Amino acid sequence: MYLRKVEGPRSVTLADGSIMTRADLPSEKTRRWVASRKAAVVRAVGAGLIQRKEALERYGLSDEEFKEWENAVTKFGEAALKATSLQRYRQP
Repeated sequence: MYLRKVEGPRSVTLADGSIMTRADLPSEKTRRWVASRKAAVVRAVGAGLIQRKEALERYGLSDEEFKEWENAVTKFGEAALKATSLQRYRQP
């Protein structure tokens, strides 16, 4: 079996006890961002699986966009990342 050399850890243990690996991350070609994919990237960065800079480059995200995802997850949970729930959680 061939393992590609990567920077950083191959897997991390999350706060809930589950294990997240790089295989759990969305594809680099992702263009349709559903709440679960956004949350996976936020969890990976928070747990140290990938660096913030790497996530921004890998997925073509702006720093502002990623900060919004982090704030939404921190304040309201994964449900706040759903496009249909934006108005419910948006700050006036």
